[in-house]
Amino acid sequence: QVQLVESGGGLVQAGGSLRLSCAASGSIVSINRMGWFRQAPGKQRELVSTITSGGNTNYAGSVKGRFTISRDNARKMVYLQMNNLFPEDTAVYYCNADLMPQWPQITMNYWGKGTLVTVSS
Repeated sequence: QVQLVESGGGLVQAGGSLRLSCAASGSIVSINRMGWFRQAPGKQRELVSTITSGGNTNYAGSVKGRFTISRDNARKMVYLQMNNLFPEDTAVYYCNADLMPQWPQITMNYWGKGTLVTVSS
């Protein structure tokens, strides 16, 4: 059974940093795009950043220059380094991936359960 498991969330003061990690596990043939989304209280889930298997990245305008996404293909992990955090970055952060499991061998989209990031002012 394929799973995405996030870690690294927590409470940090404004201006601080956190590093989120997401591990993909299970019988996986290949992983294409991986990324992070977030959902703040009372708001819709929004894209934070994505990275392709080749390393091409994309960022939401609100985090560009502060957040850095990276991945380790061999370990099936994706990371989000978050620097200079603002209180408005407070949200549940979700890992997301387009991947092909062993069965059925079709590319599908998967979500993790999320990790809470709280930035205090």
